[in-house]
Order: sequence, then C-alpha cells, then structure tokens
Amino acid sequence: MLLAIDCGNTNTVFSIWDGERFLCTLRTSTEHQRTADQYFVWLSTLLRHHKIEFDIDEVIVSSTVPRVVWNLRVFADRYFGCRPLVVGKPDCLLPVDVRVDAGTQVGPDRLVNTVAGHDLYGGDLILVDFGTATTFDVVAEDGAYIGGVISPGVNLSLQALHEAAAALPHVDVTKPEHVIGTNTVACMQSGVFWGYVGLINGITTRIKEERGREMKVISTGGLAPLFQQGYALFDHFEDDLTMHGLTVIHKYNKDQGNI
Repeated sequence: MLLAIDCGNTNTVFSIWDGERFLCTLRTSTEHQRTADQYFVWLSTLLRHHKIEFDIDEVIVSSTVPRVVWNLRVFADRYFGCRPLVVGKPDCLLPVDVRVDAGTQVGPDRLVNTVAGHDLYGGDLILVDFGTATTFDVVAEDGAYIGGVISPGVNLSLQALHEAAAALPHVDVTKPEHVIGTNTVACMQSGVFWGYVGLINGITTRIKEERGREMKVISTGGLAPLFQQGYALFDHFEDDLTMHGLTVIHKYNKDQGNI
C-alpha cells in the first residue's frame, strides 16, 4: 500500500491508497517539531480507531515546509522500511514539463496539482487552490506547468484584518445575505466573500484573455464550494486533487523504473 503525505503550511494530510481507492484520509496540524515516533503513534491510533488494516510499503511526500521533510523521511524508513519519494527533489520524476524562469523554485503542491489536473481533465486548465495562500496554477495544452498567481489566503486575510484593526473582530467565512452589511460582522463577511469572488473571477478572466483560449477552471480546498455559491466561478471541484496527483506521480516513477 502507498501512504501519500501532503504537508502544507497549516495542515498535513495522510491518505492510504490501495492501488484503486483511498482507504482513508487523515489530517493533522503541521508542526516541524513533530518526530517520526509521534507521527506513527498518531497515525496508527487513528487507523485502529477506524478499524483499517494497513500494510504500507511505499511513501510519497509533497511538502511546502522543508523543515518537516527530514522527520517524515525518518518516519517512512523506521516504520515502513522504505525511502519516501519526495516531490521537488531531483530523484522524483514528473510526467509533465515545468516551464518557468530559470532558477525558479515551484512549490511541490503546485506541481502535484498540475499533474492531477492534467490526468483528470487534460490541458488548458486554471487550478485554484484554497490553502494558506490562494493559488492559481496554469496548465498548458500538453500538461506543462507554465506559471500562475499567488494571493493571500482567505483565512490569512481575515486574521490580518483582525490583528491590524483592534476594533474588528475575528469572523467566520460565510456567504452574507446582502452585499451591504448593516453591522460590523456583516460588513467584514461581505468584504471577504464578495472580495474573493471578484478576485477569483477577475484573475481567471485575465488569464484566459492572456492565453487567448478557453480554459477550464478547477478548484480544490475546503472553501471552494462556499465561493461557488456566489458566482459560477469553477467548472469542476476536486476535493482530493493533490492526493490524486501524488498517486499519479508515484505510478509514473514506478513505471519508469525509478523506484
């Protein structure tokens, strides 16, 4: 079985893939101090709770937080007897090209999403990922990653607003009943919700104009369905886009005899 690990700035997701489907997906906060032993205790305890039998012998990791990779490597070696494949490292092959400025380091999560998007929907895509940052990744007709856009994440924007303005409370992200708010909370919710609808619509429209072609817009991340309520922003939503990409990359490396 394959253990796919996606480590983001806020959360780390573990999924077990049996070759045909994900048996389970578990989530924990990202902490670079967490040891290999702590990872195993957490994972094995939850798997026993869900009554899932597992025999993991392969691991693939995508991490936007370099400091956690070492402990994840130790975790894979100590408890599953394997050397994990780490996306972004030279020994991890990708089934797509990366066409960006020389010397540019592209986030592993963006590469994985590109692979997943192309595998599921072909080329000419805009992938919108609602994470700590809201990212827009552009996939060419042949599946190559050709660049994108990075903007502040929704929750990050709300946190900054709350911390920078003492009189403004912390609010939940939700679709307001009216654009014009009649109290502080409603005003903030309207600004965040409709502001991000405008951001997403504006950036995807400009990308399509710059590319001079029709493109499918694919969303992923927990807040994507919420923003779809306000406008026809996305053609498709994929909750497991990153995890799917990890399984595709792992299979590609196996087929190439790289692992």
